Amino acid sequence: MKLPRLPLYTRILIGLLAGVVFGILANQLGFSAFVIDYIKPVGSAFIRLISMVVVPLVFASLLVGITSLNDIRKLGRIGAKTVAYYLCTTAIAISIGLLLANTLRPGEGLSQEARTKLIQNSSEEAGAQIETGLKKPTVTDILLNIIPTNPVKAFVEGKMLQIIFCALLTGICLSLIGSERSQPVINFFEGINEVMIQIVHIIMKIAPYGVFALISAVIADFGLSILFLLLKYSLVVVVGLVLHVTIVYSLAIKIFSKQKVRTFFKGIRPAQLIAFSSGSSSAALPVTMECTERDLGVPREICSFALPLGATVNMDGTALYQGVSAVFIAQVYGMGLTMAQQLTVVLTATLASIGTAGTPGAGVITLAIVLKSIGVPLEGIALILGVERILDMCRSAVNVTGDASCAVVVASTESQL
Repeated sequence: MKLPRLPLYTRILIGLLAGVVFGILANQLGFSAFVIDYIKPVGSAFIRLISMVVVPLVFASLLVGITSLNDIRKLGRIGAKTVAYYLCTTAIAISIGLLLANTLRPGEGLSQEARTKLIQNSSEEAGAQIETGLKKPTVTDILLNIIPTNPVKAFVEGKMLQIIFCALLTGICLSLIGSERSQPVINFFEGINEVMIQIVHIIMKIAPYGVFALISAVIADFGLSILFLLLKYSLVVVVGLVLHVTIVYSLAIKIFSKQKVRTFFKGIRPAQLIAFSSGSSSAALPVTMECTERDLGVPREICSFALPLGATVNMDGTALYQGVSAVFIAQVYGMGLTMAQQLTVVLTATLASIGTAGTPGAGVITLAIVLKSIGVPLEGIALILGVERILDMCRSAVNVTGDASCAVVVASTESQL
């Protein structure tokens, strides 16, 4: 008798749990090097395969989505709703992080000896990671950087905001020149889009093995001891992320759409697991688009606009992490943050998250920007580097959940869900 094939979510979850167990065994039994040298490349190959389709999929799907709207005013309306949703949820996420950090005070109680040891062990690594994050971006910088001076260079380097700008402009112009001349171009990119989606289907067949390799390598490399050392800080971040997902996103779905909250979270689970395992919302983008369109019923023209934009500018999980981290580091150094400084954290983190790459470790750079804006020593980042990777995985899962919730809300308000 042939056994029924398990759903994708179940297979990915099994791979994730098996990877955790295998990683712990590798760390405790002393064969971490074997896992990193021979198992991790399987996960790296999986991420490279997904990353391979991100740029052509984003450009083609966004361009096709724009041309299918047939109304430039409709594009402006959808764009305004999308950006407003992302900005509001990001500000709420930072506020939740600040509230929890000020209430639970995770940075207090650390001995001077432990603090000095942590900083000494990680200061060199922290210096390398924050070196590029010293310049605080202005609104002008961010807006100008959206416009590419060389579109080919933007595609080669994977600069998503610039790619989105090119796709938007090209799609709008195709809508303006008339169907007789634009249709062959649109047909070509529709073909590209279908090919990329088919590639994603094939890649997802190996997702459980890729997730197993990624998570086992992380656990084997870092072990669990460092997690226990900074458990209180980690728990505050994780509790904040859980509250943001279960309250903010659930309320948004319940108030602004007719979709059941349970249906939403069930549909987005595969993308959450891929984002968690890879620590990258950009790497999970093809899967997020697939889940949102197929399982949540969001039309392709909205998916192809809201989700690529969200993977670039919507970093709710990262913003919440920055709010908690800023207060935590200030508490460790015995610094009290005034209300003005905490408002600065909200504004700076919201602004910085717009330019944050959806890749592992990018949150450290934007955290450096936030700390510099309120006068907290940048060396304090060294305190949290031990758990940075695990928290990065958690907040990436939150980021893709926020992207999908925006697509559902926008589709509902447009009566297209």
